[in-house]
Amino acid sequence: MKNFAGYKCSLCGTEYLQGQVTYTCPKDGGNLDVLLDYDSIRKKFQPEDITSRRESSLWRYLPLLPVSEPAGDSTPLHASGWTPVFALPRLAEKLRLKHLWLKDESRNPTASFKDRASAVVVTRARELKSEIVVTASTGNAGAALAGMSAAVGQKAIIFAPKSAPQAKVAQLLVFGAKVILVDGTYDDAFDLTVKAANEFGWYCRNTGYNPFTLEGKKTAAFEIWEWWIKAHHDWHKKDSQLNEHPPLSIFVSVGDGNIISGIHKGFKDLLELGWIPNMPRIIGVQAEGSAAIANAFHADTETITPVSATTIADSISVDLPRDGVRAVRAAKETNGTYITVSDDEIIQSIAELGTMGVFAEPAGAAAYAGVVKGTSLGVVGSEDPILVLNTGSGLKDVGAAMRAVQSAPIIEPTLDAVKKLL
Repeated sequence: MKNFAGYKCSLCGTEYLQGQVTYTCPKDGGNLDVLLDYDSIRKKFQPEDITSRRESSLWRYLPLLPVSEPAGDSTPLHASGWTPVFALPRLAEKLRLKHLWLKDESRNPTASFKDRASAVVVTRARELKSEIVVTASTGNAGAALAGMSAAVGQKAIIFAPKSAPQAKVAQLLVFGAKVILVDGTYDDAFDLTVKAANEFGWYCRNTGYNPFTLEGKKTAAFEIWEWWIKAHHDWHKKDSQLNEHPPLSIFVSVGDGNIISGIHKGFKDLLELGWIPNMPRIIGVQAEGSAAIANAFHADTETITPVSATTIADSISVDLPRDGVRAVRAAKETNGTYITVSDDEIIQSIAELGTMGVFAEPAGAAAYAGVVKGTSLGVVGSEDPILVLNTGSGLKDVGAAMRAVQSAPIIEPTLDAVKKLL
């Protein structure tokens, strides 16, 4: 926490000290960026001080985080992050790409990317001595908050739309959170959560509202940075001509905009510290039925016009993205773009990723669907190194997964029946 210098509004640029604000800018409601004391970090740490750490969780990046390390080291709170990167050679060959990888966030404790944000927010809540942490969620953010809270005995309340997949609701309940299903959309649940937090003095974790969610999510950028350093080293050993190569392109599924904004923030931190020479391309992928941010990007505006979201990918189904402005900038400021994909393309991508041993929920598969479409549109070329972010496990939405495959046949328990089927 010694490196936490305050906040800066992403819209008007006003800076605030710790304690002056908690959630958003009082002047215009803009999302707040956490400011780190970069000069102090540069004086104390070199990249090798981070990359040489043995900690295999997001807490290896503690010097770049605005919270103190939580007490104890044997809870799921300490298991978030440090997720694996897999090569996808057969899919790369199919798409005529030379370099294609996937970072699998389903390996987090509650099986989604959202554990990163919740680990940091719960730690912040403990520092503030908050009795209750509350969030709105279609399932993953709530499960992450419930799981991280259960790990340290923190009380949590989750407002979720009644349409949330049952597998996700089951996680919330099993982790012991107080679950309240709202007869409305995610946006209705979001607004109700903010009102309840203000009324009862709860600490609100809402994505695109609490600035500490971004600080947790940015740790994925740090891990990609470490992995990319090693990938470069391995490449250069094999071929000295690879010293010059296209920048890494990162495909990220986008709903409220906080994940893509968090990844952008992580790389901006590294750039400010002088630890990277330039930014990777960040490419956002939205479902056609929930494309408010993509619409704004392609209209060359930061004005986010709400949509009536309808998509099978519930984790990225949002009428009014709460972190839309920063999400537009994440692509614009990195020479990236936005791609929209249909629900059918998402379903097909679930099956294709499955052939590589990756079980992705619809939102995670949307990112790969963006790669497929991006190659056909010329957004990326055959030489471009590409990393896809799978944000959650397919076990979160088994109903969607079953739509991606043929049902298993039922036979009599005889060898003749097997032969007949074959």
